[in-house]
Amino acid sequence: MGTAWRRAVAVAAAGLVLAGCGQGAKSASGGDSIAKLEIMAPADPGGGWDQTARAMQSAVSGAKLANSVQVTNVGGAGGTVGLQKLLNERSESFLMITGLVMVGAVETNASTARLEETTPIARLTAEDEVVVVPADSPHKTIDDLLNAVNEKGKGVSITGGSAGGTDHILAGMLLKAKNIDSAKLNYVPYSGGGESLAALLGKKVDAGISGIGEYKEQIKAGKLRALGTSGPNPVPDLNVPTFKDLGVELINWRGVVAPASISADAKARLTKLVTDMHASQQWKDELSKKGWTDTFLTGTEFSTFMAKEIGRVKPALQNIGLIK
Repeated sequence: MGTAWRRAVAVAAAGLVLAGCGQGAKSASGGDSIAKLEIMAPADPGGGWDQTARAMQSAVSGAKLANSVQVTNVGGAGGTVGLQKLLNERSESFLMITGLVMVGAVETNASTARLEETTPIARLTAEDEVVVVPADSPHKTIDDLLNAVNEKGKGVSITGGSAGGTDHILAGMLLKAKNIDSAKLNYVPYSGGGESLAALLGKKVDAGISGIGEYKEQIKAGKLRALGTSGPNPVPDLNVPTFKDLGVELINWRGVVAPASISADAKARLTKLVTDMHASQQWKDELSKKGWTDTFLTGTEFSTFMAKEIGRVKPALQNIGLIK
């Protein structure tokens, strides 16, 4: 076989490989789909990040936006183990689930891997936080609860998720809004909403903070009283105020980022894929099934939002004494 022939065969083979990798089945939006999409959930199976990754897998596959979608779990240190792996990733069809919890974990774990080193793609969903007390609590309003903290200090206990997480951050922001010394905060962390709920119902703590979904049924059942929610707008079926009057707003958001090393073309492809997914009936069905709030953002808007979140979480953690 001559040199020219071998070269021709090699070029033809390369063309076939590129065709197979670069294009796949037609997507629901009419464009070519990504051949293989990888999504990392930087946590163990079962939690919110894992649920988001698998909801994306279902929607992307259902809308035929990629030929195959693989989800992997890399748990540890509030997502920062997965974040470090992302920074070493060289694939241009790779996404990692992230969110507010990771913003705090980067600081509390003094992680050398930082979200500023990633390529922001999209914010997907969010959930408001709610502050609750047992139904027979003397605290009728958020001001009642915060005044009690100011007067009794650690004699008032507030439960929530892990130290440094979204619930803890909100507690610190509420105290700061009322100029209450963070040293007075008696925060009782639990690994999950179920444990904090049991502590509330068992009258082991005075108040609790969690995502609305964790406490909603007990609020509706009249076993817990909601004092307020942390999002920008009131939650229709809870009929309680937001914390806007205190100047406090916090949503437990989730989104996706890509490796910093990807090309501008790859960023555009991934952004289009997630945008097409967001527009699909498959994704709408996932949102409805999970009860998630749609807070979709891409491009500069998401990059700016993420930068602001990073900028304000560190002072909040410093205020509650978790970092210096």
